[in-house]
Amino acid sequence: MASHHEVVLGPVSDDEGRWLAKALKDETFGGILLLAAAALAMIIANSYFSLGYSDLLDRHLSIGFLDLDMSILHWISDGLLAIFFLVAGLELKHELLHGSLSKPSQALVPVVAALAGMGLPILLYTLLVRGNADAHEGWAIPMATDIAFALAVLAIAGKSLPTELRAFLLTVAVVDDLGAISVIAIFYSNKTDVGMLALTIILLAIYWVTQRLNIARWYIALPLGLAIWWATYQSGVHATVAGIAIALLTRNHNRNGELLSPAEISEKYLRPVSVTLVIPLFAFASAGVDIRSFGLSQTITSSISVAIIISLVFGKAIGIFGATYLVTRLTKASLNPVLRWTDVMAIGLLAGIGFTVSLLIAELSYEDSPTLMADAKVGILAASLLASLCAVIALRVRARKIESWSVN
Repeated sequence: MASHHEVVLGPVSDDEGRWLAKALKDETFGGILLLAAAALAMIIANSYFSLGYSDLLDRHLSIGFLDLDMSILHWISDGLLAIFFLVAGLELKHELLHGSLSKPSQALVPVVAALAGMGLPILLYTLLVRGNADAHEGWAIPMATDIAFALAVLAIAGKSLPTELRAFLLTVAVVDDLGAISVIAIFYSNKTDVGMLALTIILLAIYWVTQRLNIARWYIALPLGLAIWWATYQSGVHATVAGIAIALLTRNHNRNGELLSPAEISEKYLRPVSVTLVIPLFAFASAGVDIRSFGLSQTITSSISVAIIISLVFGKAIGIFGATYLVTRLTKASLNPVLRWTDVMAIGLLAGIGFTVSLLIAELSYEDSPTLMADAKVGILAASLLASLCAVIALRVRARKIESWSVN
């Protein structure tokens, strides 16, 4: 490597390595629970208990004095999933301040790769469904990456691979999450209530002040966070946006001898809740598609399903690999010597596992059309499985080469 080149996907610091190891361990365990929950949902949805399953998710729970009346499915997707996005926001802020996004030269490759990994799938999907006007509502479905699912696959098939590769996948997925939540906020929110939106902004400002004045104790932050979520929901903006907003305003540096910053404390307690409860619950609530009602062959060959599969599996991989290759060829950036281009392709394939956020966008896109939603969900499930299989093959081939080198 030329000495004047900036090495991307380079070695991580000790502090970053410890944070990364904890994050990867939690996300991997959550991914395994997610897979189990999704499989259970598919079994129940296509069994004798399918009617009870759908009735349970459609059952409404109300809090009258707060003007909240949602089905259990929406309590999970609008309420609990805000915790998932809050943790994603904390990960993003950590990467921006201390991780691979903290230096512009280091951030260039993962950010460009993530943007290409979002843009190309969207373009492919739009082109593939151009003759189907109703299908265009789901244009954002293939832009997402499910980090928990992807890391679970990586943990199973790529244990001997370099830590830098896992860091790259996490960084790309974090940028993906920010892109997805931005799209949800802008394109998939309901008619905006200006008064409630103003209240949300005021509450966020108060939260920011509590962080700056170092008075953000849990008994202040928790009710304030719930109030921000409620105001966001009532404003018409998708309520999960509150999670990202709160995370980005949470202080990430230590003060006055603190062992942990508010962001680190929040992540310490909320990440386990997200990976062991929120993500599996959402997978169980969203992945249960009764394919008996529509026919598997008809559903999986629909234009929406085919477009999602092609966009997620091929669009993501080509976008991430192509962007990384071009950036290293057109700039002074260079790939870490311990990595190979096959590693980058494997990461691109893993990023094609859309799952959680893709399922959320599918529900927002086709909530008035059960048939189109079923097509989209089957496409997402099939794409996630196919991307996983392709990634496992690529990772195992690479891992065996590394193991043979270490033996020799």
